[in-house]
Amino acid sequence: MNNRQRNALISSSLLIATSFTGHALAGDKSPSRGNACSNLPTHSQLKAALINAVATESSGFNLQMWATVVNRDGVVCSVAFSGADRGQQWPGSRVISAQKANTANAFSLPGLALSTANLYSAVQGTSGANPLGGSLYGLQFSNPVDPAVAYGGNPALVGTQVDPMVGERVGGVNVFGGGLALYNNSGTLVGAVGLSGDTSCADHNIAWRVRNTLNLDYVPAGVSGDASRPDNMVIDDLNGDSNGKTDGWEQPTCANTTNPTGLPVAKSVGP
Repeated sequence: MNNRQRNALISSSLLIATSFTGHALAGDKSPSRGNACSNLPTHSQLKAALINAVATESSGFNLQMWATVVNRDGVVCSVAFSGADRGQQWPGSRVISAQKANTANAFSLPGLALSTANLYSAVQGTSGANPLGGSLYGLQFSNPVDPAVAYGGNPALVGTQVDPMVGERVGGVNVFGGGLALYNNSGTLVGAVGLSGDTSCADHNIAWRVRNTLNLDYVPAGVSGDASRPDNMVIDDLNGDSNGKTDGWEQPTCANTTNPTGLPVAKSVGP
């Protein structure tokens, strides 16, 4: 093989490699919302709704919060915090909020919403009070979070418009209050929101208020037994069966909680 043929072969190899690299890069998810999130709240809208909800809600310990929105494919669209900077909220709650959003989206359907609070009792293991355990025990170990997405990127960007999780599928399952499916005014399931940073009851209540403010609470049906709040949290000794154990769709009482039946009613799709 002469030098000319060798150079031509090398050039061809580089061209093929570049072509494949280009395709790979074109398919990579960049840290931007893109068209997949066009029907969901922007970062500024989510942050404003979150700050308002934190100020309104009186349950829990009055702590600052993280919020994450995912689309129907589980792609993170927005991440925000309510405090003055990222250190004002529990650092671990950022990923928990994303897990809750992913869970509420992953286990809700166009005709049936399940909040993360609704899943609590079904995933419990065996105990003296519940020797059979929960019917969905093990769910919390499925769909693990992607650590490269959850913990990658520049920490200085977390909670901003270009949070490193944005544009990625973080995964994860979390089964206590704070995750709610999002339904638009046509009743279409478009994704979910997850909240974390306080007690699980406060997380649920604040998430509920965030969803209400964002006008994405046209919930078709749920398991709470309250037609006005279909996917609401059911607390055993407040609005459950008060039998001293979490069963059905219940979760336990939290510190300084309020009855979730006082939350705004979900909206209805018009005729």
